[in-house]
Amino acid sequence: MDDERGYHYGVMARAIAELDQAGGERVALEDLAGRLGMSAAHFQRLFTQWVGVSPKRYQQYLALGHARSLLAERFTVLEAAHEAGLSGPGRLHDLFLRWEAMTPGEYAKGGAGLVISWGWFDSPFGPALVMGTEKGLCGLGFAAEMGAAAAFADLSGRWPKATFVEDAARLKPWVDAAFGIAGGADEAPLYLIGAPFQIKVWEALLTIPSGHVTSYSEIARVIGQPTANRAVGAAVGRNPISWLIPCHRALAKSGALTGYHWGLPVKRAMLAWEAAREDAA
Repeated sequence: MDDERGYHYGVMARAIAELDQAGGERVALEDLAGRLGMSAAHFQRLFTQWVGVSPKRYQQYLALGHARSLLAERFTVLEAAHEAGLSGPGRLHDLFLRWEAMTPGEYAKGGAGLVISWGWFDSPFGPALVMGTEKGLCGLGFAAEMGAAAAFADLSGRWPKATFVEDAARLKPWVDAAFGIAGGADEAPLYLIGAPFQIKVWEALLTIPSGHVTSYSEIARVIGQPTANRAVGAAVGRNPISWLIPCHRALAKSGALTGYHWGLPVKRAMLAWEAAREDAA
C-alpha cells in the first residue's frame, strides 16, 4: 500500500471509530474533522470519496437499529444464492475470490508441514493481521479491539504445528485485491483450514452478497442442519478469514448483531461500510 493510501486508510479508520464510539449520537462535521486534524471541507471530500457517502449519511448506517433494517430489507436466502451459482470454487460475489479447503486429514495434523507467512496491514477497520500459505490467504483478523498481541496469538494458535514466517511483501498483492487497492493481484485466493462442518458454514457465508445479510438459522437450514443454530454460531465465530469470508453478514433473527470475534464495533463498521457503498452505487 502506498504511503498516501495507507494514510487515508488510517484517517478513515479513526473516523469510523469516532463515529461508532458516539453510540448513535450525531457528531458534527466540524468536530469530527477537528479531532482528526483536518479542515471540515477536506475531511468531507476525502470521506465521501473513500466511503461513497457523506459523514452525516454514514452515521445513519452506524445507528444501532440499522442491522434490523438490513435484516428486513436485504435478507439473503442462501438457497437462491446457491442456485444462482454463487457458491463453490470459482469467482464469488463482489470480490474476485477463489477458494479451496484443506482435507480433514490435513486439518487433523494441526498445520504440521505448513509454512504460513504473516504480516500487518492497514485496513478500513483498523490494523489487519493477514496470514497465508502458498495456496492462498488462510487468516485475516483485526486488532482494533483486542490488540496486536492477542490477535496474533488467536490466529497462530489455530494451527499450532505450522511454521510461521513474517513476510508481508509476499501477501501484499492478495491483500491489495482483498481491500480493492489498485495494482493488487487480480484475485484473492483463499485456503480454508478448518473442520468439515466449519468449512460448510464458511462456504455458506461466501454466498452472501455485499450489502446484504442473513441469519444463523438460515445458514443452519441451507447446510442441512436446521437445529444446529448454536453450532453454526460457533463455526461463524471461528471463521479465520474475516471480511473475505463475510461472517459479519450473519445476524440473529431479531436483527441483533450478537457477538463478533474481532469486536462488535468492527462488525458494525463493516456492515455500515458495505451498505453505504451499495446504496451509493
